[in-house]
Amino acid sequence: MIRATAAYRKRLMSADRAVASIPDGARICMALGVAQPPAILHALAARAEAGGIDGASLYYLLSTSLAGRTVLRRELRHRLRPMSLFHSAVERAIDRDAAEKGDPDVDLIPVAFSRVPRMLRDEVGVDTLITQVAPPDENGDFSLGTNVDYAHGVAGSCARVIVEVNRHMPRTGRHGTIPLSAVTAIVEHDQPLPEMPSTPRRPEDEAIAALVAGLIDDGACLQMGIGAVPEAVCAALHGHRHLGVHSELMTPGLASLMQAGVVDNSRKRERPGRTVFTFAMGDGGFYRFLDGNPDAEAHPVDYVNDFAVIARNPKMTSINATLEVDLHGACNSEGMNGRQFSAAGGQLDFVRGAGASEGGRSIIACHSTAAGGTLSRIVPRLSGPVTTPRNDVHIVVTEFGVADLRGKSLVERRRALIAIAHPKFRDELTAASDARRSGS
Repeated sequence: MIRATAAYRKRLMSADRAVASIPDGARICMALGVAQPPAILHALAARAEAGGIDGASLYYLLSTSLAGRTVLRRELRHRLRPMSLFHSAVERAIDRDAAEKGDPDVDLIPVAFSRVPRMLRDEVGVDTLITQVAPPDENGDFSLGTNVDYAHGVAGSCARVIVEVNRHMPRTGRHGTIPLSAVTAIVEHDQPLPEMPSTPRRPEDEAIAALVAGLIDDGACLQMGIGAVPEAVCAALHGHRHLGVHSELMTPGLASLMQAGVVDNSRKRERPGRTVFTFAMGDGGFYRFLDGNPDAEAHPVDYVNDFAVIARNPKMTSINATLEVDLHGACNSEGMNGRQFSAAGGQLDFVRGAGASEGGRSIIACHSTAAGGTLSRIVPRLSGPVTTPRNDVHIVVTEFGVADLRGKSLVERRRALIAIAHPKFRDELTAASDARRSGS
């Protein structure tokens, strides 16, 4: 039972009443992923559908299908303009419809994850935050749970902070809480959190994972992304010892390493003994593992993704995916041929932080091909933006091997990368490399 103080009860209201306080032209910050609040989003969409709000903008990273069914519906986009900082399948579908039917698409704001709170607060000037939280603790503070990330950084500056209290939201430490005094409206709504389905592993995933695991030292501190390859890497690390975690994303794979005693965070210099993250995605058992766990704590993204903070941990090892790598080592992890796929996120934050760490290294891991094997991910030239410059890339891994680019010349890089491309594309890449060298 929630211990409701007078101040809590004063702020408690229905979702419809809570969103009625949002004015026309509002700059709304919507929580990332799991913390997107269902009752509030349904109420906000209903208000927009009824013409009760106009000219508002919605800023967010990584939407869910819930947002796609509510506030991101095509008929509402002239009233609630979506401003994505990181595309998901929802935005990709919207952009496809826009291209085919002439519908409004989704604007993208390119920004590093570490800068998102400052950008939203100081440059965009968001005035409303909507997010889910755990029930208040004994001090009356609300844990932001799975999503401390940018919500923590904007809560103190927004004129309206509307929270949806959900008993299923885990409490994830004192560094990711907001006080009752910062909250203007409380909506109570209990609903199981969205779960991240596990991605079936392919033989290529297992091959990449084995190679990546061989590059990770005992005592290393890890940052990993989401998907089949990172989860396969976690499974391949169960023979390691004294690993640490300092990662923007916390996943079930990392939790399993904690439960097995492989991750004990004993060699970390920054928050030793603690797994540190800024947002989490998983299943119900994973969320229960995080709830009140003193060994895992969520922090704001401008701390977790800070280059200097990352670099304090020795043997910091970042493991990230990409869409394509050119023959000099530059990586595009955002979009191809004019189509936005995701965004930069925190990739460069961690690549550079790991590169500055004592004994640290950054690993880019990807399949050698895409589109059912018809396209090579190792390419002569990128078809989209440079997410991680060639100057920052250390190691590239595909299922065909490891290309360690550190200390290598452009000619040596081309040879190393062609050697880990799919065999059916190697002749083509060699010809392109020769033409590039000759200037033709």
